[in-house]
Amino acid sequence: MHDYIKERTIRIGEYIVESKKTVRVIAKEFGVSKSTVHKDLTERLPELNPELSQKVKKILDYHKEIRHLRGGEATKRKYQMKLQPEEPAHPIH
Repeated sequence: MHDYIKERTIRIGEYIVESKKTVRVIAKEFGVSKSTVHKDLTERLPELNPELSQKVKKILDYHKEIRHLRGGEATKRKYQMKLQPEEPAHPIH
């Protein structure tokens, strides 16, 4: 494994423990794909730092546990936006 991959894996692991952010958010912030973040955290990190990996696993498990709630909230917001009456582009005088 290349050194830059090891360094990124440790940085992402430490960051998720500090921030509790989701894989999707972290991927965007680090400029890599969700798949890369997930592979770093679930496959590479346990080899590099088992203790940190256990902390990360708890956060990932929690996110997985509540993802149906987050998805429901997104859908709710989507439909609330559709139900709100649109304001005219130019006010009528």
